[in-house]
Amino acid sequence: MKLRGYVLVSVLVPAAATLFSGNALAANPRLTKTAAAPVATVVVHGASLGDPVSNTLLGVNMASWFDITQSGVGAPLHTAGITAVRWPGGSESDTYHWQTNTNCDGGYSDVNSTFDNFMNDVAKPEHLDVSITLNYGSNGACNAGGDPAEAAAWVAHAKAQNDAIHYWTVGNEEYGSWEEDLHAKTHDPGTYASAVATGYYPQIKAADPTAQVGVVVEASAGWDQTVLANAKYDFIELHYYAQSPGSESDSYLLQSAPSALSAAISTLRAELRAVGRPSVPIYLGELGSVYTNPGKQAQSIVQALFAGITLGELANQDIFRATWWLGYGGCGDASSGANFSSSLYGWQNFGGYMIVSDGLPEYGCSNATKLPLGVLLPTARAYEVMSSYIRSGERAAGLTRQGAETTVRVFAVSRGTSYAVALFNMEETTAVPMSIAVDKLAAGSSLHVTTYGKAQYDLSKNNVWAGPVTSTSGAWKGPVTITLPPWSMTVLTLDP
Repeated sequence: MKLRGYVLVSVLVPAAATLFSGNALAANPRLTKTAAAPVATVVVHGASLGDPVSNTLLGVNMASWFDITQSGVGAPLHTAGITAVRWPGGSESDTYHWQTNTNCDGGYSDVNSTFDNFMNDVAKPEHLDVSITLNYGSNGACNAGGDPAEAAAWVAHAKAQNDAIHYWTVGNEEYGSWEEDLHAKTHDPGTYASAVATGYYPQIKAADPTAQVGVVVEASAGWDQTVLANAKYDFIELHYYAQSPGSESDSYLLQSAPSALSAAISTLRAELRAVGRPSVPIYLGELGSVYTNPGKQAQSIVQALFAGITLGELANQDIFRATWWLGYGGCGDASSGANFSSSLYGWQNFGGYMIVSDGLPEYGCSNATKLPLGVLLPTARAYEVMSSYIRSGERAAGLTRQGAETTVRVFAVSRGTSYAVALFNMEETTAVPMSIAVDKLAAGSSLHVTTYGKAQYDLSKNNVWAGPVTSTSGAWKGPVTITLPPWSMTVLTLDP
């Protein structure tokens, strides 16, 4: 499609030195009359729309081992655009007993991080939508498998407290040998499916008929076929980590990992079709770049770009909910075996799952660069940028591309009469000009740009943690040309 008769409005992201104040256009003008010729044109199709998007894609995990009663825990999550959380942790969920705030198997829960404290100190003040992972692995006496009555009592308690918790998953990664499982037959899909169908599901529904019950899946043969055919469930929960520790690759994470996740989701949909339940919702309960020992890549612009691209993919894939691993709670350095290879881009002497600073240094990385609690790390900045793109009720929009450019990932959504476009420049050292047009919106009243990239991240070499840069202009006519800085994410919002 060739577009004629539009007046060019160029949007030029400035050199790094002028990006960091975050001021609006009046104080830091970014719109210019000229820009480098675009290498490609993206046309957003307003009539080609997918299913509605949910902002509960913008979620993180929180863990009971982290003291959530510390002052200043909730506000940074709000700044990062976080809307949803998963509690009480990953594998700890299968050792955790909510009524006593204790764990089997020698696990640790912070004495202050009770369920009620979590709800009252963090979730409710920040209006976070909470999902719970129930204990399948152990009973209260720590001598047998999980007790459905204990789970149902938790559901009833939450309902009585008006906690508005809708999603309850039975167990965490129970298909894996690393998970606590004190049932007579461990990590067995038949045992798990029967326990859910005859115990957890009916007792949870009796405690709260509106509760949605989920089962864990792994998008591979064996476990899923048995569980999906025999358990009772309202949604399924998938976990995805892109890499194994020690084998991290920046190029793989940026170029291949998002597609691998999309392939796993496609496998799950095929499995659901095979059991006659194609419309069951999919929740991405854990998402991360490496499944253990996260090193410097986890604190770099590379993981941030991966997180942003993945959110764009999930909005296109009709995933209703996702929670990144992890909001707070974890740090590591080279002494712990984390990967600090020179082949990975980054400046930090610490790694860790956390996307918001726990307050460094801390146990696990005592030599880490000093950071106060609450600093938004690069992946949290990616969520902050994408919170201007992902909003409930909008719909993924189709698009076509013209030109030879292949290093920019592009996603688009429709908000009725306005549109948002997310663009990711995968070039590490080269700025890329792109032209954006909407076939149903040739002009409008305002144009908003939010950008975060390598330029801001590189300031962290000197322990300066800059946030996204935003600007707003008035009336515009398209197509819009925008220059994308190296290794950056940009959300362009076009209002009628």
